[in-house]
Amino acid sequence: MGFKKSLPVVILLMTPAVCLLLIAGSILYGAKNITVDTVWASIFAFDPDSLDHQIIVSSRLPRVIGAMLIGAFLAVSGALMQGMTRNYLASPSIMGVSDGSVFAVTMFMVFMPSASSNMYIVSSLIGSAIGAGIVFGLAWLIPGGFSPVRLAILGTVIGTFLSGTAEALAAYFQVSQSISFWYNARLHAIDPELIKLSIPFAVIGLLLAIVLSKSITLLSLGEETAKGLGVKTWLIKGLAMLAVVILTGVSVALAGKVAFVGLIIPHVARFLSGSDYRWIVPVSGVLGGMFLALCDILARFVNYPFETPVGVITALIGVPFFLYLIKTRGGRQRA
Repeated sequence: MGFKKSLPVVILLMTPAVCLLLIAGSILYGAKNITVDTVWASIFAFDPDSLDHQIIVSSRLPRVIGAMLIGAFLAVSGALMQGMTRNYLASPSIMGVSDGSVFAVTMFMVFMPSASSNMYIVSSLIGSAIGAGIVFGLAWLIPGGFSPVRLAILGTVIGTFLSGTAEALAAYFQVSQSISFWYNARLHAIDPELIKLSIPFAVIGLLLAIVLSKSITLLSLGEETAKGLGVKTWLIKGLAMLAVVILTGVSVALAGKVAFVGLIIPHVARFLSGSDYRWIVPVSGVLGGMFLALCDILARFVNYPFETPVGVITALIGVPFFLYLIKTRGGRQRA
């Protein structure tokens, strides 16, 4: 029992070392392998005329940092959604939040093609709010709409509608080539400038998640129980959804839609950390970042020397996990 309680602390303490290993692996291995000496030289004596140095600084380093940030954001979003809805299937990719972001980014590219990079993030945030609002609004109107399977079906239907509409508009206005990045989640194309611009939004979203974690723990016990303990449930749910919208919107703006991270990782974090979201939220963040970075490395070797979209790797893990949850828990809410 003592080891179980100390496990979240052990995970968080091991995080820096594991992240350094993943960063090293991501920089060293790919279509063009790079030696350790070259990596050290690029850090301490950067040569702008060296192709290897350019690959490290402008591509592989931003790529692994972006993967870790995106994985952390999506995992924390999934943890918040699962906790406040008591729905074991809740995640940004299943509940239409990610599809709303992609839809809004498509609208932005169609109607404001010359706008600044900031607008990618702003439009993605607006889109994630739209996707979440439609799905949860319909769930509120439909009897039993918040049951796990019905909410998942609603999210899938709305997400398919939004993504299909976005693809149709992209084809009509001939921007399909540009928008394909947001559907295939190709981490190699992450813009380092967008990473810098996303930091303030990400800090707000993560701070909200941490501040709300104690209240989310009470909400996960049931709404009536939470109310009895003095929790203002609608306020907490609203702020939690704001954090989800911010974190998911930033993730989609950086690298497009990445599925299943927000579904799988919170379950793993809950298994390792127990039921207290003051531990689940940070553990989900670090595990999500490491998970997506590892998936990105694996994606380079599935069809070597060609790269496989990272979404294929997350789906290979996520789909069986999704089916396992349906089989073992059916339509019940999480106890």
